[in-house]
Parts: sequence; C-alpha cells; structure tokens
Amino acid sequence: MAPQILVASNRGPVSYVPRADGTLDARRGGGGLVSGLSAIGPDAGALWVCAALSDGDREAVRRGIAEPGVRMLDIDAATHAAAYNGIANSVLWFVHHMLYQTPLEPVYDAEFRRQWDAYRLYNRAFAAALAAEADRGATVIIQDYHLALAPGMLRELRPDLRIGHFSHTPWAPPEYFRMLPDDIAEELLLGMLGADRLGFLTSRWRRAFQDCCQAVLGHYDGMAYWPRDQEPSFEYRIPGHQRRRTYLGVHGLGADADFLRERSRRADVDERMAALREQIGPDRKTIVRVDRTELSKNIVRGLLAYRTLLEQHPEWRERVVHLAFAYPSRQDLPVYREYTARVSQLADEINAEYGRDGWTPVILHVEDDFARSLAAYRLADVALVNPIRDGMNLVAKEVPVVSDRGCALVLSREAGAYEELRDEAVTVNPYDVTGTAEALHEALTMPTAERDERTKRLAAAATALPPQQWFLDQLHALRELG
Repeated sequence: MAPQILVASNRGPVSYVPRADGTLDARRGGGGLVSGLSAIGPDAGALWVCAALSDGDREAVRRGIAEPGVRMLDIDAATHAAAYNGIANSVLWFVHHMLYQTPLEPVYDAEFRRQWDAYRLYNRAFAAALAAEADRGATVIIQDYHLALAPGMLRELRPDLRIGHFSHTPWAPPEYFRMLPDDIAEELLLGMLGADRLGFLTSRWRRAFQDCCQAVLGHYDGMAYWPRDQEPSFEYRIPGHQRRRTYLGVHGLGADADFLRERSRRADVDERMAALREQIGPDRKTIVRVDRTELSKNIVRGLLAYRTLLEQHPEWRERVVHLAFAYPSRQDLPVYREYTARVSQLADEINAEYGRDGWTPVILHVEDDFARSLAAYRLADVALVNPIRDGMNLVAKEVPVVSDRGCALVLSREAGAYEELRDEAVTVNPYDVTGTAEALHEALTMPTAERDERTKRLAAAATALPPQQWFLDQLHALRELG
C-alpha cells in the first residue's frame, strides 16, 4: 500500500557500514526527526526518503538492501557533492548564518552556476521519488535547506499532495539574503512557496522569510501577505500558474526529556563522569560547552572570553575548568579544517599561559562521545552557548534537563533558543568577548538557590515541545488546512 505520510531529508535514519566479510551493517541514527517520526507509530505506513551518503549506503541501494519504511536514493556522487558541499553547506548555510567575509566572498561565478544546476538535479531526484511513492492525497514533510526547491518541483508533479517544508536553520534578513543572484533568490523562495505550509523554529526566522518574500517577489501579480489569518500566509500568482496560498508556522523543537534523563543515568555516563572529575580536580567549578566545530558555533570567541575571564578575574585561576567538547564537522571543507585547528591551537595557548601543576584550564575533547557529553552536562556549573547565529541550539535546552546540581546558562541572543529561554539565561552578544567574560563571571557567582530555580524554569521551557509532539504538530497543522 502506498504511504500516506512521507518525510524527505538529506540524511536518513540509517546508514550502512561494510563488514570484513562483505556484508553491510545497518546503523540506526538518532536526533529530533527520528524521535518525532516515531510518534506516529509503526502501523502508520510512513516512508522516509533520504540520500545515500556513503559508499556503504550506495552499495546497499545497489544490492536492494533497505530498512522498512526507508527509501534511500543513490544520487550520482558528484552531483551530491556539488549540491551538498557546493551549495547547501558553502552557500545557503553561509547566507542564513551570515558567515561571509564580504570583502572577499561570496563570488557567484560559472562554478557556482554549475553547482546550482547540481542542486536543482538533487532536489528534482527527491521530488520524483516522493511523487512516485506517495498515495493519493498523501502528506509530505520536506526537511531543511538541502531541499528548498523540492516543494515547488513536487507541486508540479503531484498537485494532489499536501506538502510541508521545515527549516532547521535561521533565515537571513532581506539585505543579506539578496547577496544571492536575483534569479537564484527568486527561484529559492518560489521553490519553498510550492509548499502548502512552511515551518520555522522561531517567529524571528519566520518574519525574516516573510520579509525576503516581500522584498524579492513583490513584483508578482497579486503577491499579498495576511498576518491576521489563523496563521500568517502568502497568496500570490506566478504567470502561467493558478493563484496559490502558503501558510507559515512556528514550531520550536524542544529537548526529549525522558530520553535524556534515562540515557544520562547509564553506567557508561557514570564512568565518563568519574574520568572527567579526575581531570577537573577537586573543588573546582566547570564551564561546559558541547558543539560541532561549525563556524557559526563561535567556539573561538568562547575560548577568548574564557581567557579574558582568567586575565580580568584572577581569583578564578585554579578554581575553574573549561570543558570544551568541539567535535570536528565538515572537515572536507578547507575553512572548517582551519577553524578546527584554530580551536585546538587556542586551547593549547590558554593552557600554556595559565596552566599549573594539577590544573589544566581548558580540557578539550575532539572525539565525538555522546556519553561523555551527557557526563559534562551533569557536571556543569555554567553552560556556554554563544553562537553567532543558530536555528535553535538544542544544547542550550538539554543541559538544564540533565544537570545534577543546577546550571547557569550563558546564552547568545542570536540563538533560536533565546526566544524561549532568555528570561532565565545570562544573555550575551556573541561578538563581545569582554561582555561574554563578564557573563561567565556573573554565572559562576550566581547564588545556588537562584541557579537552582532558574534551572527548573529553563528545563520546563526547554521541554515544552518534545520531538514527538513537534512532528505531530506539523503534521496536524498541515492536514487541517482544508
């Protein structure tokens, strides 16, 4: 029976790793989308369409190996690389996170146009697969910036479907978004507006999308925006097409409290806690950060702020340790390799300048270890979350849920989570290193009772929309459009 519920994303819920005997080991992934989709139950007949990302994945497709409820697309490796690294991660991610060094970049040249063609092909492959698989009148929820064109392409192929799209990143303001070539900016927005409903993590990112549509597409006949409907919507008519309407919603993904609390009490986490306590030393406070070495996470300025704290507040020397877990990300891109190297270099410099026998100021770990991350959450006196720009940032929501003894949250105002957590956090401008150092001092000196109360309120706000409900809310909203 053809599926009535379909999800599409670049990365799927399973990956395949070759064994020595030539067989393939299927490894299930985690994350909010995996948890969310589980909420509809195994009998719903849902289908997850994703890309084959590794040689093991592609071999599984060629052998006809598949997990129930998953269709993996073996898109040409060169096409995927150009679409994923060339456009999604090197253009769209940089635009929405406002990461360009504008005196030198971006440069939209012939190579960019070649990569954009690959991005179109990649999105078209997903649209074709969804169109082929979906039952009549099925509901399709497409995920993220990798597949921004797919809603419009799918609409052309299957106008009977109910189509949603969810953005897990921020959305750039018009003045930054319009750095894209005019025709590309228009194509991107129209691709998104092919959906019946678009979802965003915060109202700020939704408003930015609205502003981009009005700035870029305002010349279209009948382009209008209704802010007072049941939820905001756009109505527009493109020449040669019928009038359409797209609704815009907000769903702030929360932490999965039940899973985190259970997982953080397992034996492997206790073992990591014991090892970390030995590294930290007795009677010392901890400042914890857990991030990928993603440019937008602002790890370098966080380390500079910690160095400034030790410089300007010498009373903290030998009394505090910074647990910095910086897991390498996108190391196939030179700028990410350089950034990761700078993080390690700066941690070494701080340790060389301030370290003493029995006290290592920065304990840096770069090997991804989820159990160790949870151990750090439990040990944290202060959590530092200072991104330049972030769609949500689940670390800011997870630490208060797991914390053993209460944790003060130092939070960038540019994180999506700020919209929900700002009343209980110590807010920072992510570019202000001295301001962040003072915020760390404030957090370290926060009275225990106040810290405990703030942690409780942070945990309540952080878990208001857990992954299962987050997905169901999108599904219900899309189906109820009528």
